[in-house]
Amino acid sequence: MDSLLTLPQIQALTSLLAAPEENEEELEQKPLSGAGAQGPGHIGPQNKSQTTEPADRKPTNKDIWAEEEVLEGAEFDDIWDKRQQPEYEILFKQRVGTEDVFLGVSRKDGSTACCEDMVIRINLPDTKLSDVTLDVNDRFLTLRSPHYKLGLHLPHAVDSKNGKAQLISSTSLLEVTLTMKRELDFVNFA
Repeated sequence: MDSLLTLPQIQALTSLLAAPEENEEELEQKPLSGAGAQGPGHIGPQNKSQTTEPADRKPTNKDIWAEEEVLEGAEFDDIWDKRQQPEYEILFKQRVGTEDVFLGVSRKDGSTACCEDMVIRINLPDTKLSDVTLDVNDRFLTLRSPHYKLGLHLPHAVDSKNGKAQLISSTSLLEVTLTMKRELDFVNFA
């Protein structure tokens, strides 16, 4: 019975462990002093001057618009150009070998994260290949012909120097195949 506590010992222990009964409003109104007044922001040297940027930043040069007012890709919109935008679809393509199909050795799955190529199919009825002008940048594809105009922001960065385009004359479909450049591709496709 030596391990049991007596009644006065239990009462002393409960008063020691119990939090003092104070209203939350009283706690909020008390100014903290000593270690209670410090927090994570007080670690390190104190800043002598706090610099704040003005909310209304005035342009220093003779720009007409601020950078946030100009829409991305707005330079390709031409309201005076009456050519139609052709129908298009973007597909993702994997290079699959026998080790992927039969053995399952590689880390490839059916998601777009494991795709190496982007295929853009553009429907161009009544258009000859000689009439089509195609420009590809890392993030933007531009197509121009006498009847159609397309400015397309690509969902992933591509290798603009290497690509393949072919016009399937039976269906009037231009198929553009571009290799994607993404971070960590060396991990995904190792």
